[in-house]
Amino acid sequence: MEARAHARYIRMSPRKIKVVLDLIRGKNVNEALAILKHTPRAAAPVVEKLLKSAMANAENNHNMDVTKLYVAETYANQGPTLKRFRPRAQGRAFRIRKRTSHITMVLKERA
Repeated sequence: MEARAHARYIRMSPRKIKVVLDLIRGKNVNEALAILKHTPRAAAPVVEKLLKSAMANAENNHNMDVTKLYVAETYANQGPTLKRFRPRAQGRAFRIRKRTSHITMVLKERA
């Protein structure tokens, strides 16, 4: 039995989010929440909100015991990229890529 949660179109590059996800993968949910609360990265509040959502899904939709849950899988894939242009010297243009992410989190119960 597993509980999932998705956060789509997050305006942050997947590379920055993966750093935070690596900190909590395989951890107990209470330990993961404590880690995220004290992590000074921009992605930490987004991942914390997603973890709470996955916990609520586990409890309400799958009748799982919240005290036994752990982060089984979590990954950030690339979403669509917003392309913007910045003026540069001598009439040239410079492309700015504003990347987005899709984050997935899977929680399971420890046996």
